Amino acid sequence: MQFSAVQIAGLLKGTIEGNSEVSVNNLSKIEEGKPGTLSFLANPIYTPHIYETNASIVIVNKNLVLDKPVKSTCTLIRVEDAYGSFATLLEMYNKIKLDKKGIEQPSHISASAKYGSDCYVGAFAYIGENVKIGNNVKIYPHCYVGDNATIGDNSVLFAGVKIYHDCIIGKDCTIHASSVIGSDGFGFAPNSENNYKKVPQIGNVIIEDHVEIGSNTSIDRATLGSTIIRKGAKLDNLIQIAHNVEIGENTVMAGGAFVAGSTKIGKNVMIGGQAGVIGHLKIADGVKIAGQSGVGNNIDKEGEIVQGSPAFAIGDYKRSYVLFRGLQKLNERIRDLELKFKK
Repeated sequence: MQFSAVQIAGLLKGTIEGNSEVSVNNLSKIEEGKPGTLSFLANPIYTPHIYETNASIVIVNKNLVLDKPVKSTCTLIRVEDAYGSFATLLEMYNKIKLDKKGIEQPSHISASAKYGSDCYVGAFAYIGENVKIGNNVKIYPHCYVGDNATIGDNSVLFAGVKIYHDCIIGKDCTIHASSVIGSDGFGFAPNSENNYKKVPQIGNVIIEDHVEIGSNTSIDRATLGSTIIRKGAKLDNLIQIAHNVEIGENTVMAGGAFVAGSTKIGKNVMIGGQAGVIGHLKIADGVKIAGQSGVGNNIDKEGEIVQGSPAFAIGDYKRSYVLFRGLQKLNERIRDLELKFKK
């Protein structure tokens, strides 16, 4: 699809400098701009590229001061926030690009399943018994939605997502390719025969509205009750959420992190990549856990920042790390003192 500078400026409430009739049909980075593409400049580091770019339209901040004219083939659209405005355009572009509707064949939708208007079900998808699907839901090829599951309006399941039975997905959620929602929690009990007996996992997973889950992430169903991902939470790729965990509102987790069973994470928490939290803990609101940290105790103080394995307050961690890095020199000093003492 093509958009003119006039249309883009109207959407962003911006002002045009250059050819208002020029149009674009693709996007590009400013340093790799090509004719017919739209780019943006927000970071001052990239300002030199504005004079050489071949992009047809560039979104810039209103307060950008130019040292010299841009190419005559480049039209500028000045806005209050170039980065935010470009993000808005990307969102619109993505909606248009991914706006699929209809039921592809072969796919299977159980007779007892119900779905709303403007839905898309891709080829080889399976929709189980008594499933409830809202309006404008997109279910891409090879997805599985188990019996009695619910998916809210405007949610998207990308290719290969598996939603097990009885799980609930809220409105405006995005679940990326190959993630699994509602697989069994890791519940086994040792018995007298010195092996492990599986404990049935009969709960479910509840994902509230506006949650995004990256690819190849696994969220286990509860043993009893629900594993819950609260409204607005964002989970990266390759994350493991164990049974009966609760992730608070607007909490974000980077790739490779994991949370063990029955731990309760507060709202607005930030968890770095490859960090781990053991089971049955409580993490207060606003806590920040640095990447590769291992949390083994409750964090009761709101806004606490922790690092290390086992994790502790980041200020103490940094001071301890300075000492750790100096251990070799300290060891040498001690050996020198021992030699002098012996002499």
